[in-house]
Amino acid sequence: MQSTQLWELVRSERQRLSLLLNGLDPDQWQTTTLSQDWSVRYVAAHLAAAGSTGTGQWLLNMVLSGFSTDRHNDRLLKKYWGTSGKQTLENFNRSCNQSRAVFNSVPGLLGEIVVHGQDVAVALGLNLEPDPAAVHEVARFYSTQDFAVNSKTLIKGLKLIATDDSFTAGHGAVVRGQLLDLVMVMAGRPAFLQQLEGEAVEELRLRLV
Repeated sequence: MQSTQLWELVRSERQRLSLLLNGLDPDQWQTTTLSQDWSVRYVAAHLAAAGSTGTGQWLLNMVLSGFSTDRHNDRLLKKYWGTSGKQTLENFNRSCNQSRAVFNSVPGLLGEIVVHGQDVAVALGLNLEPDPAAVHEVARFYSTQDFAVNSKTLIKGLKLIATDDSFTAGHGAVVRGQLLDLVMVMAGRPAFLQQLEGEAVEELRLRLV
């Protein structure tokens, strides 16, 4: 898929998530998501930072953080955290039309939005259906390289087959399921394993421990 098409998907998925976030009450903003112990507000600030930071800014921030990944992430997050959940939301909304991706990894950025969108929606018991084309691109990206998550390493020696899409990846013992569930598992979310079937599901479970 061409870069212009990928950016269209990025903006579309951001807008989709923005609609969900704009409808939340203050208590929902404090809900813990499926991403570690991150709250909804933390995820929104993280995505605002990811969508507003270019490669040059990212590298400079890494240098100023002493090449510490934790300090690097904390510095970026504080910049977009704001003084309230409302301001965090404004920062996220402001990032929605940006066209910046660190190291020009647009598929990686798309993956952040799709995966964290599900982290938020599932935790809140809400429905958020990404564009199938976006999910397909993220699945292809995750199955071919490790980026923000070690997705390629996770599925090494296994074959993934989507039951609702033409996507397949890898060779070996089989895991089947809807493509979004496969993507979420590749992103390290064990909660979605229960939606999958096949001889390699248990192997994936062990790898995610």
